Amino acid sequence: MTDITLPQPSTPASQATVVEQSRAVAEVQAAVVVARANPRDIDRAVADMRDTCSRMAVAERAFWQVPNRGTGLSVHLLRELARIWGNIDYGVRELRRDVDAGESEMSAWAWDQQTNTRSTRSFIQPHARMKAKRREALTDLHDIYLSNQNTGARAVRECISTVLPDWFISEAQTVCHRTLEHGEGKSAEVRAREAVAAFEKIGVTRAQLEEYTERKVAKWEPETLANVARVYSSITQDGIPAADFFPEKVVQVATKPAQDEGEVQA
Repeated sequence: MTDITLPQPSTPASQATVVEQSRAVAEVQAAVVVARANPRDIDRAVADMRDTCSRMAVAERAFWQVPNRGTGLSVHLLRELARIWGNIDYGVRELRRDVDAGESEMSAWAWDQQTNTRSTRSFIQPHARMKAKRREALTDLHDIYLSNQNTGARAVRECISTVLPDWFISEAQTVCHRTLEHGEGKSAEVRAREAVAAFEKIGVTRAQLEEYTERKVAKWEPETLANVARVYSSITQDGIPAADFFPEKVVQVATKPAQDEGEVQA
């Protein structure tokens, strides 16, 4: 019989590493025990969700919208739903950064500690961004951090959506739509005026808004206001450039024909 010797790591783990690994295992076990000892109250969660989603501050951040890519529920709403549902751990972590290759290895997760349902997303995030349909490398550390976090937030959104019940998410979406349409008691005129003022602070003019919605501000209906709110949230919360929604117009100036050399000046 031939003895088989498993390869051993060239450098043994330090005492601090062993302690940290043991602490992490104990923390996971404790989280499961606590979650099962304190199960969620579904009726309370539904009531809290309806109350939260009926508030304009939440509804205005509940959706994202990107030109030519559609719309959907934002990570802000799904984080709020995870908090209300309870016993859910989620997050995003940068596992490795390779400056020479210009990329980071990322991992996002959502874990229902009560049912032990876990969803993960692992991906490589390049240190680059698209600008004017061209890829532009990122070198500033803050820009790289923001790029990683933006993509990580979208991955967390997908993870949370897979561990929460579909019916819970669907009802939250319905309540948010209703809140945006009725405005939490504010008239359409007041909401339109507030929307114009908010967009002006980020460099979008009233004329650009009217061109985008194809109607005057005074004639904005609840559906238009809801669309405008999604656009504002996408720009201010999700980092979508305002130019994607409000492209600048190229003005062509007609040039005067060149005068013939033989033409007599008047």
